[in-house]
Amino acid sequence: MTSITHVLVWAFGIAVVLGFFVNKTNFCTMGAVSDWVNMGDTGRIRSWFFAIAVAIVGVMLMQAFKYVDISVTSSGSQSFPPYRTAMFAWPRYIVGGLLFGIGMTLGSGCGNKTMVRIGGGNIKSLFVFLMMGFGAYLMMFTSFMGKVFFPWMQPAFVDLAKFGINSQAVNSILGGMIGVNANTLYYIMGGVLAVLLLIWALRSTDFRGRLDNILGGAVVGLAVVAAWAVTAGPLGQQWLSDVDFMDQPPIATGAQSFTFVSPSGQAYNYLFNGFGKTFLTFGLVAAAGVVVGSFLYAVVFRKFRFEWFASWKDFFNHIIGGFLMGIGGVLGMGCTIGQGVTGVSTLALGSIFTLVSIILGAALTMKVQYYKLVYEDEASFFKALIAGMADLRLVPNKLRRLDAV
Repeated sequence: MTSITHVLVWAFGIAVVLGFFVNKTNFCTMGAVSDWVNMGDTGRIRSWFFAIAVAIVGVMLMQAFKYVDISVTSSGSQSFPPYRTAMFAWPRYIVGGLLFGIGMTLGSGCGNKTMVRIGGGNIKSLFVFLMMGFGAYLMMFTSFMGKVFFPWMQPAFVDLAKFGINSQAVNSILGGMIGVNANTLYYIMGGVLAVLLLIWALRSTDFRGRLDNILGGAVVGLAVVAAWAVTAGPLGQQWLSDVDFMDQPPIATGAQSFTFVSPSGQAYNYLFNGFGKTFLTFGLVAAAGVVVGSFLYAVVFRKFRFEWFASWKDFFNHIIGGFLMGIGGVLGMGCTIGQGVTGVSTLALGSIFTLVSIILGAALTMKVQYYKLVYEDEASFFKALIAGMADLRLVPNKLRRLDAV
């Protein structure tokens, strides 16, 4: 078995486990935000942050024992994507995250949850996947992103290399600012962040009171760690070495872990190129693994159910949501898992920006939907938006034109 095949087999196997347990535990980042915003229940959002803490600890331990080299995530030639590149493209992270957050709310789930729902028989999510893939394909394999977004975004990008900082990892930025060794800061800052997240998660009965919250977060975090071990460890290094000697090397190689928007665009690329093995990626195989794992759980435990759209409005919401996820996920360089867990596990500042923006985009969309549902014609989009922002304490309460509900 070649290193390339070996990596893809591992990607599929880990993803099957991920899909199985995400379905079993109902780990859902969109649902996590919804529970928090609409019901004040923080159990699932704490599960999400528990997964982030597990991933941070796992990556730090592998780094400490020199099993992986996460420093390669600062290089576009050795990492996909380069989470810790010195080019801090903050408009991408913010706008991409907001678009993705809006999209996942309209589409009833993030990229990972879309794969899980497909495996469970949800036909609506198949349409979401197709639209997400179309948006991602436009951004990744055409000039769309370069023409629509980069002209007004790139002037605001911050090249940290000009300040002698070679990575946007928070430890590198702080180390460069105060003159302290970045490697030392990596373990201090990563350890403190992980401990704070673990304490925040475990202190709530919303999280502790449901075993599925703990199990789901642990599995997601460990799956991300396992994927890093495969692609950034010895096997991944051999993978890159073998690729370098190929006349037609496969696309999207390098150190990486799970993300679920770019693979949907890669699926279109794989199809358009006649299913050539050069276009079969780690992410695409992983996405298929999640669908299979979810399907296995649904069949074994008799949870498989076909689900169709409730109305034309429901159909168009999912179509628009999928497209926005594709656009936003690529623009922000990842989704709720790709940036929110995988990216944050490397302590990349851009990943943190994207994570916050995704949550904000989703929360505001849910607030707007709720106010328009309650007030109907009285609630214009702008009034509902201001009311939602006031609820989230983003603007003064006196600006609202709709009573809080």
